[in-house]
Amino acid sequence: MRNPAPCALLLLLVALALTQYCAGSHWLQTFNIMILEYGIWEPRFIQVGYVDSIQFQGFDSKGGTARMQPRAAWMGQEPPEYWEKETEEALLLSERDRQLLRIMKHHSDQRLNGGGADYHTLQEVFGCNVANDGRFLRGHYRLAYYGYDYIILNENLSSWTAEGKAVKNLLNSWEAEAERWRTYLQEDCMERLLRCLDLGKETLLRSEAPQTLVTHRVRPEGNVTLRCWALGFYPADITLIWQRDGNNHTQDMELPDTRPAGDGTFQKWAAVVVPSGEELRYTCHVHHEGLPEPLTLKWEPPAPRIPIMEILIGLVLGTLVVGTVVIFLVWKK
Repeated sequence: MRNPAPCALLLLLVALALTQYCAGSHWLQTFNIMILEYGIWEPRFIQVGYVDSIQFQGFDSKGGTARMQPRAAWMGQEPPEYWEKETEEALLLSERDRQLLRIMKHHSDQRLNGGGADYHTLQEVFGCNVANDGRFLRGHYRLAYYGYDYIILNENLSSWTAEGKAVKNLLNSWEAEAERWRTYLQEDCMERLLRCLDLGKETLLRSEAPQTLVTHRVRPEGNVTLRCWALGFYPADITLIWQRDGNNHTQDMELPDTRPAGDGTFQKWAAVVVPSGEELRYTCHVHHEGLPEPLTLKWEPPAPRIPIMEILIGLVLGTLVVGTVVIFLVWKK
């Protein structure tokens, strides 16, 4: 079985990370992937930067100019010096990751070659989370090699958790790296995030109210799934709660993570399984900053169908009968 396309791994990494949001806050996250394909000596380095779910800049060493490029219109306000500095930092990081990839490959060649790998990947994600009032909330860093070996900066930003032979060999030399990453996450990353929020405030600080609906599906067992949908909203912070007879019904409620919709907005749903015939006892309550007030939704049974066609056919037939009788009476007279 052929492995998925290397660039798809970066998209998967981004998609998984962007589902993690903290209410009333903003994230700046950077995603790197170093790809070394079989038969190609020079690895490819890709970097993308996101604020919340909006990509604001990107770098690809395979590009014609291999420069950091703006990916959001509001980043055009940054001067040329900014892009020169960002390009230089991306090139330095790519050289560092290239060395790490070769170290990982050296320690893992035997295992991966046995699995028929036709490329090697080093994946890296790091970022900072800031509250709406500008306070630093948390930072994170994770390095993974081909999905087997990884090293994670712990929540205290001063120690590491490692899994796999290759990264454990690096751990001793990485103790000093924790201090460097803590400084970056708490200072440089925060400064860049606040700068992006200022430049892109019309996009990043906007509010878009959710489009809402309740769907109804009869299950094979005879009971019913009621699903409350919220679509196309921004920012990501939203609350969906089902109530039964006015009381919160959260014990058996299915509530997956908020997910990016792919257009800069988000989507979410909450579902409950209810006895058939009791659907109208349940209401869904939606809270979001884009709404002037919380919404209360319930499933509406479909209105009885008016048999328009049958009525029309009846009218036509009735008219024909009456007309025939009138003609007969006139003829007889």
